[in-house]
Amino acid sequence: MLDLELLRSFVSVVDAGGFTRAGERVHRTQSTVSQQIKRLEDDIGQPLLNRSGKDLTPTEAGERLLSYARRLLALAEEARDVLTRPGNEGAVRLGVPEDFAAYRLAKLLAAFARSHPNLRLDVRADQSTNLKRDLERGDLDLALFKRAAGEKGGIAVWPERVHWVTSKVHPAHSKTGSVPLIGFPVGCIYRAGAIHALESAGRAWHMAYSSSNLAGIQAAVAAGMGLSILSEMAIQADHRVLTAKDGFSPIDKTEVALVASPDASPATLRLADRLAEFCDTVQAKAA
Repeated sequence: MLDLELLRSFVSVVDAGGFTRAGERVHRTQSTVSQQIKRLEDDIGQPLLNRSGKDLTPTEAGERLLSYARRLLALAEEARDVLTRPGNEGAVRLGVPEDFAAYRLAKLLAAFARSHPNLRLDVRADQSTNLKRDLERGDLDLALFKRAAGEKGGIAVWPERVHWVTSKVHPAHSKTGSVPLIGFPVGCIYRAGAIHALESAGRAWHMAYSSSNLAGIQAAVAAGMGLSILSEMAIQADHRVLTAKDGFSPIDKTEVALVASPDASPATLRLADRLAEFCDTVQAKAA
């Protein structure tokens, strides 16, 4: 089992770039920190730091360990915080798609947190593929994510309306030539759907703009850099929806699913109820 104190010193050395500065952060002498790193390397069985040059940098193995070390230390801190809080209700780790995070959901979550002062709420906005993966491996307690229509499982499911969009002022579309696409990185369900639709129609395409940030994608579409697929809630006033008349047929149907971990806590299920009500409202307004 990895020693958290050794991991803490390792992270400090990488962040500080040296043993002396790392020792100041963890309140240890330079020699103590150096010994701790040596113990950790002995446990791992390979060097974790490149010791040549002015600053210390992680080796390839050190880079791999670093992300795990940060996660383990964060979890340990979270557990300590939750368990020592008087009358604590535990913690709920929630994952949501970015367009939902930007669509009034923050107000709902803030209100839920205020009504549960002894609950630690940890919210992460990310691609649906990542959220589904992290829920399955136990890194999330509850997730709201997009998926292909008809998949099994979930507390509740809502059909999603998505559209091809271009700029209203500077449209960047044509029925011929390579289609300039704007979208999230590889793994996004919309990106995959757009590529599948174009290739099924025999259309050439190229990525004109890729971003992990929804606001960046919306701005690129509005500026006329290319086309994208967005949910109705993410379409802005300076976007224009494309239809079959423009040469862009609807993509495969998608849905939004609310899924909880098998051992979800009562607090997690209460939050799930609030999210289900929110999604019902969004669905009703869109109908």
